[in-house]
Amino acid sequence: MTQPSAEEYVESLLERDAQLEKVKEVIRAKGMPDISVAAGYGKLLTLLTKMTGAKRVLEIGALGGYSGICLARGLCEEGKLVSLELKQDYADVALDNLREAGLGEKVEYRVGEALDSLKQLENEGCKFDLFFIDADKGNYPNYLEWAIRLGNPGAVIVGDNTLLHGDIMDPGAQGNRVVKMRLFNELMTSDPRLEGVILPAYDGLAIARIR
Repeated sequence: MTQPSAEEYVESLLERDAQLEKVKEVIRAKGMPDISVAAGYGKLLTLLTKMTGAKRVLEIGALGGYSGICLARGLCEEGKLVSLELKQDYADVALDNLREAGLGEKVEYRVGEALDSLKQLENEGCKFDLFFIDADKGNYPNYLEWAIRLGNPGAVIVGDNTLLHGDIMDPGAQGNRVVKMRLFNELMTSDPRLEGVILPAYDGLAIARIR
């Protein structure tokens, strides 16, 4: 019998979540990338939202709504999730899935280039208590800067895929997405405006708090 990995062991302790499993089934049926966060990571997003008491959450990269459900579950009664998604068809699937989960009234999707949407949010005077970054990797440093600009004091920033399946540790890997992710990781852990850490779980989790 093969010994399970640490992640497999931890995931085995979690209760089956039929709602989230259905979301993954919909994503596969629609031919969308099957790259939603793992169950344990989703649970962490819910916990972080609850623990911080976040009333306004900004998600960059919606895909099919899996992480959106996890974030929305942690919101207080009057809380709101704003989710940025490049593709209209993905945003439509995500909204359908959040409605199916009974969370449709808590989310607002904005479709288009995320950097344009972020500028618009700034123009509207929007501020947020928690950010989840899981979009195009080459723009992670830009998304981080926007999160700092749009974050309330003490806001939490979470970034996914910060190890890029090991490419970050490979000195021979020098593509744009790798170089930009290395910069993102450095900023998350050393920018004086932040208190942050990189956890080597899943494909790398970055968590920071705005000072």
